[in-house]
Amino acid sequence: MTDTAPNPPLDRKGRRTLLLLAVVFLGPIAVAMALYFTGFELRPSGSTQHGELFLPPRPMPDASMTLLGEPAGTGQLYGKWTLIYAGPGTCDDGCQQALVNIRQIRRALGRDMDRVQRLYLVTSGTAARDFLGTEHPGLGLLEDPVEVRELLDIIGPVQAGDLFLSDPLGNLVMRYPAGTTMKAIHTDLQRLLKISTIG
Repeated sequence: MTDTAPNPPLDRKGRRTLLLLAVVFLGPIAVAMALYFTGFELRPSGSTQHGELFLPPRPMPDASMTLLGEPAGTGQLYGKWTLIYAGPGTCDDGCQQALVNIRQIRRALGRDMDRVQRLYLVTSGTAARDFLGTEHPGLGLLEDPVEVRELLDIIGPVQAGDLFLSDPLGNLVMRYPAGTTMKAIHTDLQRLLKISTIG
């Protein structure tokens, strides 16, 4: 009969090592379970958009827009990111401010400015082309009633001051409700242009 010597008790260093191994392997599981069961979400603050996404994106009709003050004359609703303002042709102070805002947002993009175009979607009446061409050269104008109605059917209800964004493939992707700051829209556009491989 052989005597087996009992295992020596763990010394202080051995206990620390065992505890450290337990924390390393079991700690992440415990944290993940706690987050899952409590419903707590960790989301980086820089990863959220400021507008309301259209999910899924809504394909827009194939329509041509008039480019005011440009020798080219016409442009398309695809090929570039498009900031869209929808409102009546009698452009009041709010409309004029919105057009200034989208012009400034585009300019603030610097070298990426040419990847973005602007569109004034005239929901009723006719626009003051001479005034708009002088104040907003390069602004796209869409006022054909049939094409406007097709686009409005896709956009849905439009509130005064809303801005919209479409992608270079001609899909409506975002709504910015009235009151969204220029900085917020500019931040979204910068992020989109940085990660986008289209337009």
